[in-house]
Amino acid sequence: MFHYAFMQHAFIAGTLVAIMCGVIGVFVIARNLSFIAHTFSHIGFSGAAFAVFMGWNPLYGLLLFTSTSALAVGQMGVKVFRRDVSISVVLSIFLGLGILFLSLNTKQTTSMFALLFGSIVGISINDVWELAGLSTLVLIVLVFGYRMLKFDSFDPLGAQAAGLPIRLISIGFLLLMSIAVAEAIQIVGALLVFTLMTIPAATARYLSPSIFKMILYSAGIAVLGVWLGLILSYYTNAPVSFYITISEGFFYFTALGWSTLREKSIAKKAMQA
Repeated sequence: MFHYAFMQHAFIAGTLVAIMCGVIGVFVIARNLSFIAHTFSHIGFSGAAFAVFMGWNPLYGLLLFTSTSALAVGQMGVKVFRRDVSISVVLSIFLGLGILFLSLNTKQTTSMFALLFGSIVGISINDVWELAGLSTLVLIVLVFGYRMLKFDSFDPLGAQAAGLPIRLISIGFLLLMSIAVAEAIQIVGALLVFTLMTIPAATARYLSPSIFKMILYSAGIAVLGVWLGLILSYYTNAPVSFYITISEGFFYFTALGWSTLREKSIAKKAMQA
């Protein structure tokens, strides 16, 4: 299958995006931002539909809408955003706008369908370079801001007491997350962003209490899920996103079962002692 250029592009792009999502996903879980990631995916789809309607690259629309919404959420405050009932209305409006732009440009229905459900095998070499650049940017920022982000994500009260710029960190992370969501949409689609953004990180949480190891496990699990999805899809002709989701879900429940058995074993030994 590596004789085909489209499979080479899919593996390269999928690996890069999976690593990025696996790393940033650990902090998404720690900061309880899963719902906001889901929100960005809906808004991003509308942005892609708008970009296609305007004749732009869909990625530009994704980044425009998700980054703008990230700044809005950052200014509003994450806690206010989570408990605001009107968010469901905003989501519905954005999804409705996406459907409107889609209906106004029927010639691009296939590409928009791909953005909704994912089409990693349709990625061109130009898309690979764009995704590589964005993934590298996100990872570099995460490396340089690792200490502050880790402190704020896993010990927010301590970070606040230490005088860290909490609001700036929050807005900066939301911007990074908006870029990650925009990239993940091109791999698994707007409806399945959770697959790469949260499942690997949630799985890694059951495998190690160490934050650094958690990040490594999360990235590895995300990459493995993408690779399995591509391989199985190639030999069965079923959608790649389906296999990626099934693989990541299998890893999650396996880790959950292992963690449960380990805790029961520890508790049993403690009682016997």
